[in-house]
Amino acid sequence: MKKMKFATLAMCLTMMVSCNLSNAVKGGGIGAVAGGLAGGVIGKLAGNTAVGAAVGAAVGGTTGALIGKHMDKVKARAAQVENAKVEEFTDANNLKAVKVTFDSGILFKTGKSDLSADSKNSLSKFAQVLIQDPQLSVEVQGHTDNTGSRATNERLSQQRAQAVSNYLTQCGVPYSQLKNIVGYAYDYPVADNNTAAGRAQNRRVDILLYASEAMINAAENGTLQ
Repeated sequence: MKKMKFATLAMCLTMMVSCNLSNAVKGGGIGAVAGGLAGGVIGKLAGNTAVGAAVGAAVGGTTGALIGKHMDKVKARAAQVENAKVEEFTDANNLKAVKVTFDSGILFKTGKSDLSADSKNSLSKFAQVLIQDPQLSVEVQGHTDNTGSRATNERLSQQRAQAVSNYLTQCGVPYSQLKNIVGYAYDYPVADNNTAAGRAQNRRVDILLYASEAMINAAENGTLQ
């Protein structure tokens, strides 16, 4: 009798795990393994709200490796864009992703959200990276230093993120590819706001590139190049 109960329990558990794994792969819920960098704005991205299909622990093995290899190519192409600082990180789906940073000193005049001529040249080249890879999900984030009021910095960071996004779409990037456009004011500094050099680093626009649900599905099907 005990053996029968144990066998029944084991069968139920197997079915539950199988069902949950299947749902996760299809993009159902966030899995148990949440990769990523701790804290800061990368932690904010870790929700992967643009994808909406956090596959967490279900993504691994061949699928994760294919996406990682693809993101290496994305990183290499983005690194060729003038004035772009390119880094990689791991998102909440435990997948490799890419962050591209443009210094606001390159993009804008002090206190302004109008793009400079030089920055338009860099952004037009960066737009080609996105156009060539429509399965990338994109988040554009504006950041400021802590000089001035909260309200001013919130408005300025949002305007700058929107200005970059608008220009990317003018260059041919589908608006649907831009999953989130947000200004974070001075909430996520990357350097010390007590120094001029630190404040300069904090005034920036980050563009985060990560796998869309379509890319994850392509990797699962073995069709992602």
